[in-house]
Amino acid sequence: MIRYIDVHKSFGSNHVLRGMTLDVPRGESMVIIGGSGTGKSVALKSVLGLVTPDAGQILVDGRPAGAGDRDAFLARFGMLFQGGALFDSLPVWQNVAFRLMRGALKRPRSEARDIAIEKLRRVGLTPDVADRLPAELSGGMQKRVGLARAIAAEPEIIFFDEPTTGLDPIMAGVINDLIREIVVEMGATAMTITHDMSSVRAIADRVAMLHGGKIRWAGPVADMDHSGDPYLDQFIHGRAEGPIEAVR
Repeated sequence: MIRYIDVHKSFGSNHVLRGMTLDVPRGESMVIIGGSGTGKSVALKSVLGLVTPDAGQILVDGRPAGAGDRDAFLARFGMLFQGGALFDSLPVWQNVAFRLMRGALKRPRSEARDIAIEKLRRVGLTPDVADRLPAELSGGMQKRVGLARAIAAEPEIIFFDEPTTGLDPIMAGVINDLIREIVVEMGATAMTITHDMSSVRAIADRVAMLHGGKIRWAGPVADMDHSGDPYLDQFIHGRAEGPIEAVR
């Protein structure tokens, strides 16, 4: 569904992606791991056109990313942002239904609200949450609202940017389980960027490690623990010693 072909991206003298090549299979959950600052977010943003690669190509369903009508292209995607990115001034249901009330996906207000409440139920939130403001919710509830918004328009592809950041271990487990269930139910292609290994093991079909601007290793999650790659082995076990230099 998504193919990176020798993608490069630099910001001045900071060479972030240095020939990233990766295939994300249709209907599978791909998790990209790697340390902070290794380019995971840049890789994700490049698909959406928020960052333009300097060289290489990104294909979505066989066509160059962003080709044709941009609104139609973006309508295929849903995204759960790292910080939630909820609109503080809008009630929860309007956050969830934000895309459903605008552009090519526009629905009548009452229908959009009904869909929002249905999606809130799907992530374990009761209808009374719909009229609250985000500030009235806990961090875990806000993350669930973000997940409901990501799936509100029934996207083909869903991006998850550090989905468990800032959550306690129990709530992180709940979010991981929800993500896995929803992706399987929808038959969506999912791409997650994270350095939380519990998330990796809970939601991945396949794993790719990004280091030094390139994919060091990619394969089924079941093969991760015996990959034989020293970079991946050091990362997944959190060892200070190894080929990845820790910033001190």
